[in-house]
Amino acid sequence: MGKHEADTEGAEGPVQFSVDRSSPVPLYFQLSQQLEAAIETGKLAPGSLLGNEIELAGRLGLSRPTVRQAIQSLVDKGLLVRRRGIGTQVVHSQVKRPLELSSLYDDLEAAGQKPATKVLLNTTTEATAEVAAALGVAEGAEVALVERLRLTHGEPMAHLRNHLPLGLIELETAQLESTGLYRLMRNAGITLHSARQAVGARVADAAEAERLAEEEGAPLLTMQRTTFDDTGRPVEFGSHVYRASRYAFEFQLLVRP
Repeated sequence: MGKHEADTEGAEGPVQFSVDRSSPVPLYFQLSQQLEAAIETGKLAPGSLLGNEIELAGRLGLSRPTVRQAIQSLVDKGLLVRRRGIGTQVVHSQVKRPLELSSLYDDLEAAGQKPATKVLLNTTTEATAEVAAALGVAEGAEVALVERLRLTHGEPMAHLRNHLPLGLIELETAQLESTGLYRLMRNAGITLHSARQAVGARVADAAEAERLAEEEGAPLLTMQRTTFDDTGRPVEFGSHVYRASRYAFEFQLLVRP
């Protein structure tokens, strides 16, 4: 009974784990939660190797299946990967993005995720009925279209598709690859005030799976957002797709009295 402790080597020295056998929380879940917290806080950085399952099980006084279950739960989340001849390795932390009016680029940068951008399209197109309704323009009117792949640590995380009113700002590909769209808009004197947003989910088709380095049929998070400036004018309509294994939306709920 009681607590058992063990440690593994992280970026900033040994990372200690402990399990409490008197707790009603399953032992594998206690270990997986501590591993996930260490990854999210950077104590176990991308590339870090976990100790051998047998050794870790022995140090914690756990069975090997319990340790394997804890590790597998994080493999399923995309945080760990088993590499033959190397062992279990930290791949990356899952990005938990607050539901607020912010740029994905800025959020990733603030989280130390080293964002990078590949511009797939930077052109103009005719507004579909959906885009026209969002931006308050006539259907078929010419609008700006930017399509980007957002990466962290060299791996794709999201496919971003944005429509903007034509002539709102200059959209240079080099700038779009070096910073976020919202930052460019603010630099151009546009005051972003509010947004209307819907979050959903679907499975990846073949093209999306290839683009996002996922298996066909893998779960994806979706987000559509219409952003308004301080005059109430719609300035951007985004339709984005995120890897569910790498990304989550996080929000706070308040109870009304």
